[in-house]
Amino acid sequence: MRGIRPVGLVLLYVGAQLVALVLAFPFLHAGLSSTSNPNNPTDELWIIAVIVIAPLGILLVARYRGALATLRLVLLMAIAASLDVTFTAALELLLPTPQFLMPYGAELVLDLAVPLAAIIAVGGFLALLLEPQWYIVDTVGFIAGASLTALLGISFGILPCFILLGALAVYDAIAVYRTKHMIRLADVVTDMKLPILMVMPDRADFDYTRAPSLEQHRSAAPEEREVLYMGLGDIVIPGTLVVSAFVWLPPMATAVGVGANLLVALVAMAGSLVGYGLLMRLVAKGNAQAGLPLLNGGALLGYIAAYLLLFHSLSLGLTVSL
Repeated sequence: MRGIRPVGLVLLYVGAQLVALVLAFPFLHAGLSSTSNPNNPTDELWIIAVIVIAPLGILLVARYRGALATLRLVLLMAIAASLDVTFTAALELLLPTPQFLMPYGAELVLDLAVPLAAIIAVGGFLALLLEPQWYIVDTVGFIAGASLTALLGISFGILPCFILLGALAVYDAIAVYRTKHMIRLADVVTDMKLPILMVMPDRADFDYTRAPSLEQHRSAAPEEREVLYMGLGDIVIPGTLVVSAFVWLPPMATAVGVGANLLVALVAMAGSLVGYGLLMRLVAKGNAQAGLPLLNGGALLGYIAAYLLLFHSLSLGLTVSL
């Protein structure tokens, strides 16, 4: 079972990005993009700023006794809100079109997606609040990760994605190996049992609510560790390029009958999986590792190779429109 843990994480990794590809165009058509111009090379800077500043804010709050419980509640409410938005958009595609109810002048609308999404979001919130077992954390993290990947991918074109992946790969390396504050953040998040870390234990009955702290986990010998962790950002950030390639590259016909945009997206994902394999080899040695340099680097190299092969252009799709 212990050797299956990396496989379990890679299934979550690939599965979340494939779901993001499925959600991408429905989210785009639903108007959920966060930018008006996906090719603006500065729009991704706010994401970078949030990713840099938010960990520092969490670590600052964690210094105050009792503050983590309040912070955990706030973050759980934010996660529930994101689930509500995601499921509302997804269920709108599956359920009957909203109908006006009589009297029509009152503009009363029956939209089943809205209450069903709210029920799912509240259910996820209560499950994480009351019994945050590893499979609940992973399920919510999977849904949230796939949704966020799709939202970022439809919001940023290829050039912004290149900047996003490159900048965050450098930041992750600095935060893990130099300042080490990302390691301290992982300790805090693990204690709060939030779906910001994906959890893969070595047995199904692993009790995540009684799991040792991440600091205790790292101090144990690699062969004695009961669980393997991966940050949700390690799925979302490289997946952003995968979705962006699918949405914003032209769907040119290819010899295999699949659009060039989808092929480039899948090869970018495959490239990130090569980075994942290298990452797992480093993790097996027992030390904390920065995931984004290898994952983002693999996704970027996979994208570049596939784009050159299919589109025969050095532009790489890096168009800019300010």
